[in-house]
Amino acid sequence: MRAFALLFFTLFLISCNQNEKIMVDAIITDATIYTVNNTFEKATAMAIDKGKIVAIGTDTDIEKKYQSNNTTKADGKFIYPGLIDAHCHFYTYGLSLQEVDLRGTTSMADIISRLKAFQKEKNPAFIVGNGWDQNDWDVKKYPTKADLDVAFPDIPVVLNRVDSHAIIVNSKALALAGITKDTNAEGGQIEIVNGEPTGILVDNPMELIFKIIPKPTRKIQIAALLDAEKVMFDYGLTTVNDAGLDPDIIHLMDSLQKAKLMKLNVYAMVTANQKNIDMYLKKGIYKTDQLNVRSFKMYGDGALGSRGACMHKPYSDKPGQYGALLAPVVGLKSVAKQIANSNFQLNTHAIGDSANTVILKIYKEVLAGTKDRRWKIEHAQVLREADFDYFKFGIIPSVQPTHATSDMYWAEERLGKQRIKNAYAFKKLLQKAGTVALGTDFPVEEVNPMLTFHAAVTRKDVKDYPKGGFQMENALTRAETLRGMTLWAAYSNFEEKEKGSLEVGKWADFVIYDEDLMKVKENMMVKMKPISTFIKGQKVK
Repeated sequence: MRAFALLFFTLFLISCNQNEKIMVDAIITDATIYTVNNTFEKATAMAIDKGKIVAIGTDTDIEKKYQSNNTTKADGKFIYPGLIDAHCHFYTYGLSLQEVDLRGTTSMADIISRLKAFQKEKNPAFIVGNGWDQNDWDVKKYPTKADLDVAFPDIPVVLNRVDSHAIIVNSKALALAGITKDTNAEGGQIEIVNGEPTGILVDNPMELIFKIIPKPTRKIQIAALLDAEKVMFDYGLTTVNDAGLDPDIIHLMDSLQKAKLMKLNVYAMVTANQKNIDMYLKKGIYKTDQLNVRSFKMYGDGALGSRGACMHKPYSDKPGQYGALLAPVVGLKSVAKQIANSNFQLNTHAIGDSANTVILKIYKEVLAGTKDRRWKIEHAQVLREADFDYFKFGIIPSVQPTHATSDMYWAEERLGKQRIKNAYAFKKLLQKAGTVALGTDFPVEEVNPMLTFHAAVTRKDVKDYPKGGFQMENALTRAETLRGMTLWAAYSNFEEKEKGSLEVGKWADFVIYDEDLMKVKENMMVKMKPISTFIKGQKVK
């Protein structure tokens, strides 16, 4: 009897242990979960512990094995991986929130009105504004300093164009910077009319103005980062690729993250000047759970809107102007060689077809014999037919779909009927590269990632222009677009094993929506905003 009783008790304990559920931090059930894994599977439930996904599957699977004091029934809502903006200027955007917002202005008079309102409220000693675009005006010509001089004769004013490749400044700012008709404009342009500067500067000469702008205090820098972070969470962005940062700001981000004041994940591209290159090649790749510093950002040319993008042939609407490389080819190649001899990634801004040719040739040469380097072309906006094949060799196109829809009002004027055919060619780039990383380039464009989704799929803007979509053969499917904003973006950052899809072992970065992005009507896409945003299993919105 004693032996039988002992056997019975042992079997009872085994049975209890088999039925005991695993305690986890959180469980979500009754959801429609787009995992965005390799087979694009869907699930209905997942278990989260210590910030990571420990199980994903059906409600029955999860509830049978796991339990939690934090269980959420999603009532059929739609869950996607946390969105990644593969190319933006997060810190710059944060600073712009501390300055004058000129996006959507319709004339120079409109700009003056906003500047005067800002002056009345803030009483600044130096005015900086961002986001004007003369292509949105009735008279689509660059402004001059004349109106600024009348309104602000005694205070310097610096206004950044929407693409950050041109500025308009007043005479006070020109005088402070020492800019005259004889100032060297190599690598850009100082516009001269009737023997004097008009106040328009394009690309490299802009640095002369930037040097006189008072540097933001540490308090303003922190406010910029934290204010921008709130906007990211509101739109469901859990990782941003900041395309061009100085070490000081990278260090500040790291400090805020370690102090748990900042939760956003950042993939930092270090501005590729020689000082920064020497510093980081010596230090090596720096990686935490929130910050990844393993790439450099180099500029090949300027922007199409300001005719600074470097073209093989002159601009169709301005014969004789080709744009320009922002550094000699030998200098660009020297930077690329240094980085090729390290484990760092190089991401290069290239918009014009000539700039893309130059950079792609350099990439192929310096990367010969290496594997899995994942170097990117940022923008890859206009290409010659023969240059698409370079993307077969592991080069990743990092593109911004809303550039296509915002540029369509004037891009053909710049490029002509032939060159436009190989511009904003996202599907063609995907077919060659096997992957595309999608971003916005905010604050050049709006932060809203649903504008990216809509533009990639419909090739139209929110005004339904152009009718039928622009060169629809280069539209992406909804699944391709979602991958480009999640898993492929993560892959481009060497982070595909930790984020970009909802799979076991990855961080629980995800967003919850009321509507199904894979099925919602096209005209409703841009109106979608997440109900909630989660980073590492914690709700941040």
